[in-house]
Amino acid sequence: MLVMGVDAGGTSTRAVLATDRGECVGFGRGASGNPTSSGIPVALAEVRRAIAGALDEAGATLADVSWIVVAMAGHDARGGASDWILDPLTQDGFAGTLTFESDLLAMYASGAVAPVGYGLVCGTGASAVRVEGGRIVATADGLGWLLGDRGSGFWIGRAAAAAAVDELDGLGPATALTPLVLQATGATGARDADGGEDGRSVALEQLVRALYARRPVQLAAFAPLVFDAADAEDPVARRILTEAGDQLVRTLELVSGTPGPIVAGGSIVSRGGIPQDRLRAHLDAAFGRQSFVLVDSGAAGATMLALRHAGVEVDEETLRRVRAGIPA
Repeated sequence: MLVMGVDAGGTSTRAVLATDRGECVGFGRGASGNPTSSGIPVALAEVRRAIAGALDEAGATLADVSWIVVAMAGHDARGGASDWILDPLTQDGFAGTLTFESDLLAMYASGAVAPVGYGLVCGTGASAVRVEGGRIVATADGLGWLLGDRGSGFWIGRAAAAAAVDELDGLGPATALTPLVLQATGATGARDADGGEDGRSVALEQLVRALYARRPVQLAAFAPLVFDAADAEDPVARRILTEAGDQLVRTLELVSGTPGPIVAGGSIVSRGGIPQDRLRAHLDAAFGRQSFVLVDSGAAGATMLALRHAGVEVDEETLRRVRAGIPA
């Protein structure tokens, strides 16, 4: 029996073809497979491309696959429409069962098989879940850049942009973030107020125009600059990262209950630094010495969920085999 797990993210898509023992026999990649962020035509093409890559590597066809789990954000796994992907796959020869699952549940399943535990994702956005009996029973944040995503890459990047604007406008302290943000946006004008319009510096005028020309979520691109400045002991950058870590702690507290393993993913929490340190300190105090696992995608978890749906009894060894078979 073959099953397939598909991690259809907003940036990239990964498909894993596995046996009922969790041995990975095929792996494929695609670009954004989320219809919310990319539209159905693009998402479908990329999901099919990833699936085809995994099948080609194994010398298999869709007719050989008994169950497919597609994990993605923003899809109601309990009843969301699936015909946009199921119908084309059926035309390609798939006769098995297709199930959608939450990307957060897949992320948790990529790092733990315990029935009770926690998943925390912090990349461009941020959210936390509590898992019981293999299902999500509580969720916090994940509300998007306008209403939430506290402590996320967007949250950190926006704070960096605001710190640079505050310094140039005379509202905040000097910070190493200002030249970094100016360079990243191409604002090269004078930083004094003599040459600008309405008594503002040219640099501030250029920076404000450059920031408003971007989509808000693109401010997340400034987050790495904050880590760089914090490594150089810039107090403003360190304060931003400390607050980001505290925000993530509060989000996790909203779903906290019985102690269990914590699986974390996303560029902000995965890299070493202040946010991860704040999280680890909180978890040690709240839960004691629980397992803290970092994962880079939900591909292994989507595969584990596919195995469970297909009736396979999975354990830690199954997860080890799945993870070992997925290319870095």
